[in-house]
Amino acid sequence: MSTIPVMIPWLGEEEAEAAAEAVRSGWVAQGPRVAAFERAFAEAVGVPHAVAVSSCTTALHLAMIGAGAGPGDEVVVPSLSFIATANAVTYVGATPVFADVDPVTGNLTPETVAPLLTDRTRAVVAVDQGGVPVDLDAIRALAEPRGITVVEDAACAAGSLLRGRPAGAGAEIAAYSFHPRKLLTTGEGGMVTCRDAGLAARLRRLREHGMSVSAADRHAGAGGAGVVETYDEIGFNHRMTDVQAAIGLVQLGKLPAMVARRRELAAHYRESLGRSWPPGWSTTRRTAAPTSSRSGCGCPRTPPTAARS
Repeated sequence: MSTIPVMIPWLGEEEAEAAAEAVRSGWVAQGPRVAAFERAFAEAVGVPHAVAVSSCTTALHLAMIGAGAGPGDEVVVPSLSFIATANAVTYVGATPVFADVDPVTGNLTPETVAPLLTDRTRAVVAVDQGGVPVDLDAIRALAEPRGITVVEDAACAAGSLLRGRPAGAGAEIAAYSFHPRKLLTTGEGGMVTCRDAGLAARLRRLREHGMSVSAADRHAGAGGAGVVETYDEIGFNHRMTDVQAAIGLVQLGKLPAMVARRRELAAHYRESLGRSWPPGWSTTRRTAAPTSSRSGCGCPRTPPTAARS
């Protein structure tokens, strides 16, 4: 019996050589390749700042801190998502509040979010389900006048576009995954992007135990002889390694081709399967906006009611 895997990473000799070169350099922890990957990813997505971390879960954790969520706060999350979306909310002591999703895109909409907003709502986590970009502008228009931060969970959406804009580019804070089930992979790994320089600097400190001077800068001599770092708030070990970043840089160059191939495969499945879906099943489709596009897989999923909490 043959099986169709969910995802086969596009990994080859280029990634192997890049990882080997990182090992040969002697710098295998967070270092210059991580910084280079951050710059390249930020440019590809169209955002000012990118902070590489160990996973999308840790990216969401830092995003919750950046949004100011904490004990006593509520954070609206979609009822259809991987558990990490809600887990990150609980990491900071806030309460996840589950909103229904659109049956066509699998994403939150202003209509599903609005009834759940209260004076305790600190943030909304809008997921790009299966790589289909959420209509972020519409949710921001609802939330931000109320002082609510919208975080885009773009875990599956590297390479996706909505109205010509990369997924995550319009968010104040966004999180991406580089798990092998995503298009762009570093084995494990993630990225937080943001528009505020001060927030980016804080997230860089928080991913590294809250140190005022990074280990990479200290080892490179940037802090000067005998530098003593300070720890002004509780931080975490959420770092990416240079070996992972070396792979990520190669993968980033392949991203357009991977997106194009994924769209070809999605079109093939839709054409081949036609109307043979079981009753109540359908393909996840992009938003109705005529100028949008996506890298979502177009895979079958259960009816939306099955995913409601």
